[in-house]
Amino acid sequence: MYAVVETGGKQYRVTEGECIRVEKIDAEEGATVDLDRVLMIADGDKVTIGTPLVAGATVSATVKGQGKGKKVTIIKFRRRKHHQKQQGHRQLYTELEITGIKAG
Repeated sequence: MYAVVETGGKQYRVTEGECIRVEKIDAEEGATVDLDRVLMIADGDKVTIGTPLVAGATVSATVKGQGKGKKVTIIKFRRRKHHQKQQGHRQLYTELEITGIKAG
């Protein structure tokens, strides 16, 4: 059984027991989070596709930790113009362990 959920503007295909990294969610480590934006649930041959969401479906997860990803560098360069700009940032993430998938 798997589900497709949306969080942080991205979609993730999740199964029970899997660990995923999503955009930062304001929750403490060890807290339980319910993801209610479920787009699809598949259980063997039975597939339920939402329009756009599956009614009453939730995916529960436990927060394993918070962190920062690898540094992303942005370089803007104009040749022969004496112009160069360098910038970078580290994206915050939350690591979740999927504990259950409940169909509506």
